[in-house]
Amino acid sequence: MNLLISNDDGIFALGIRTLADTLAEAGHQVTVVCPDRERSATGHGLTLHDPIRAEKVESVFHPTIRAWACSGTPADCVKLALGALLDEMPDMVLSGINHGANLGTDVLYSGTVSAAMEGVIEGIPSIALSLTSFSCQTFQPAANFAQDLVEHLAKHPFPQATLLNVNVPPVAQDAIAGVAMTRQGVRRYIDQFEKRVDPRGKTYYWLSGEVLEEVHDHELDPAELFGSYPMMGTPVGNLDWFKKTPTDVQAIQQNYITITPLQYNLTCASGLAHLLQWTLE
Repeated sequence: MNLLISNDDGIFALGIRTLADTLAEAGHQVTVVCPDRERSATGHGLTLHDPIRAEKVESVFHPTIRAWACSGTPADCVKLALGALLDEMPDMVLSGINHGANLGTDVLYSGTVSAAMEGVIEGIPSIALSLTSFSCQTFQPAANFAQDLVEHLAKHPFPQATLLNVNVPPVAQDAIAGVAMTRQGVRRYIDQFEKRVDPRGKTYYWLSGEVLEEVHDHELDPAELFGSYPMMGTPVGNLDWFKKTPTDVQAIQQNYITITPLQYNLTCASGLAHLLQWTLE
């Protein structure tokens, strides 16, 4: 397959090198276009008031890989690749492997997810991949899973372009419990701004925060959920089980690889149904 790979950790990040090299060694045609430096938590920001520069990168990736380092955001990188750098549209866009989780509402801030979402906006199936640890340096299990997932999607494509947000637990390959199809959870932070003074006496603030792993929207515990919800291979039918489906945060705590389908259409269906009952003059 013809694959475009980006990230938000930058051109020299171990995660993207492991992912790109693994897919290239498996025989895929791989192109890398990613930021020239770390651009984490940039969301879906675009560069509008400055030029975007892209320079070819040699001797970082597998010899069959074409690579560019881009001065823009992760979304810029994919836009530039699709609009200017590539000779033909890729079959799939991959983003990652991110160093750190992209679970729950993290996806709203994530440059990794936004790069993949840019592919979906252009009608290209896309995958965002994250290793849920900032300290673990073992990206190969996530890259191996990405290779399997790419090959599965080649044989069984989605009916429409969809973003699959994949999070991989930071454990050895044989310690991974399995693969869980999940819904997006809620991950909130206790935001704190540390007030500091620079050497010139000017005040500035440094954002820090303690993560709250999840705000639950049901009473069932994770053990009960894993005994009741559809796993891989379950026919899609009645959606009564949706609320009983584990969130990505819950499943990752059980050492499952999580796959959460995301879309760029943020319309709230229940909210729209409520609005349609309004009478406004």
